[in-house]
Amino acid sequence: MERDDSGGGGLFFRGLQNRSHEKTKLRTRKSTLYLSPQRSTGRCGDLLGENIYLVLFIIALRIFNCFLVQTSFVPDEYWQSLEVAHHMVFNYGYLTWEWTERLRGYTYPLIFASIYKILHLLGKDSVHLLIWIPRLAQALLSAIADLRLYSLMKQLENQQVAQWVFFCQLCSWFTWYCCTRTLTNTMETVLTIIALFYYPMEGSKSMNSVKYSSLVALAFIIRPTAVIPWIPLLFRHFWQEQRKLDLILHQFLPVGFVTLSLSLIIDRIFFGQWTLVQYNFLKFNVLQDLGSFYGSHPWHWYFSQGFPAVLGTHLPFFIHGCFLAPKRYRIFLVTVLWTLLVYSMLSHKEFRFIYPVLPFCMVFCGYSLNNLKTWKKPALSFLFLSNTLLALYTGLVHQRGTLDVMTNIQELSYNNTSVSSASVLMMMPCHSTPYYSHVHYPLPMRFLQCPPDLTGKTDYLVEADMFYLNPLKWLYMEFQNDSSLPTHLIIFSVLEEEISPFLISNNYERTAVFFHTHFPESRTGSHIYVYERKLKGKLNQR
Repeated sequence: MERDDSGGGGLFFRGLQNRSHEKTKLRTRKSTLYLSPQRSTGRCGDLLGENIYLVLFIIALRIFNCFLVQTSFVPDEYWQSLEVAHHMVFNYGYLTWEWTERLRGYTYPLIFASIYKILHLLGKDSVHLLIWIPRLAQALLSAIADLRLYSLMKQLENQQVAQWVFFCQLCSWFTWYCCTRTLTNTMETVLTIIALFYYPMEGSKSMNSVKYSSLVALAFIIRPTAVIPWIPLLFRHFWQEQRKLDLILHQFLPVGFVTLSLSLIIDRIFFGQWTLVQYNFLKFNVLQDLGSFYGSHPWHWYFSQGFPAVLGTHLPFFIHGCFLAPKRYRIFLVTVLWTLLVYSMLSHKEFRFIYPVLPFCMVFCGYSLNNLKTWKKPALSFLFLSNTLLALYTGLVHQRGTLDVMTNIQELSYNNTSVSSASVLMMMPCHSTPYYSHVHYPLPMRFLQCPPDLTGKTDYLVEADMFYLNPLKWLYMEFQNDSSLPTHLIIFSVLEEEISPFLISNNYERTAVFFHTHFPESRTGSHIYVYERKLKGKLNQR
């Protein structure tokens, strides 16, 4: 292994080198990558290995975090997790085309389906618990990951550096925004951090090849692209390992066989046939690049927009830390750059795809803060305030309407005496809102469909696109008699004026308004309107 000769020298690093030197005599016949992990001396035992007050603090913080995120981010946080789990347990709901084409696996939704089943057996399956318990579970897992990152940095460096890395991790606006959401990207990030705790880094006391490879394999099962950040790390481990054949035959292959077999069995149970969803996922999103159907960006987007936005005001500290961190952390920087480059080759790009590399960046940000002298207090105030404001705005204000409107539908389901005749049509970009996981009642609902064309047609249009070409014409064609009209319509404010003749002629009256965003787009308005059809009377002009 390389010896760390970089900055931050002092007595600590010389002592670290001396201790490493002394242990060499005991390692002459064993790989340094197979040291037995030392027992933790933390007051919480081997599970978390940290002071009880720190553990309680971070758990309380992430629970607080959970309740302060009341906005929607992307459809997948519902449609690829909670909606699937609801369908698994309660046998009604809607599964998107990814499930009929078997591009997604049931391993991740099974976590939430287990929670739903327990709540159902206890008779506590209220809609509010179905919404919040899964998110609280995800918050708890994120808290464990935060603690693992802190513990790792204490082992690799010292408590002071670990505290600065921990501070950067906790005040990251994007981590705050994502870490309690039921996204596969969130679980991927959690598993990546915990796996890193067991990864063989020089100075680590917790290295364990079986544990870290098991976590990486589980992340791959949940989201196959999770392996992308790990390719440089796995290659480094293999390159430095003296017993390469033993590593492959007795560590990686058994772990891979067990986790893949578990995934195959779970998917066989719920799909009813043997399916390798990881291959289907990679084929669709990577090999065929059909994800571009949902939008494409230029190759440089992650470098020019995505990565700077995710890092936010941490960016200058990340750059500064890259020049200060010891050489052994170059593998972290390589991991970040490699991940950005690989994702840049795909047409469809999203901020959340690079969320798993954010903890790697926090290591460099922490090094930067640790080495600041004169400007440390202003830098800390700047980081804390800027990230807090952004976290609160994105968590409490931006894109909250699509969740708030579901409360209105819940009330329609549980409080309306004529609920048996009620029905809802959501005339919005497809998957704008959650669905039955946020209603928990078999109320007839419909939304505009948008499955991609898998047959190669050049003139293919989804239902949502056909609607937006001429909304008024679509409505008159779709509802040619009064009996087929839904009792409630949900639309973005930008659509109201265009379809007002249909609303007036069919006696629809606006009954609720919900704020959504300060940054409306072509199909997404600043507000969401709920219209109810009145059998008598005229539409109130408001």
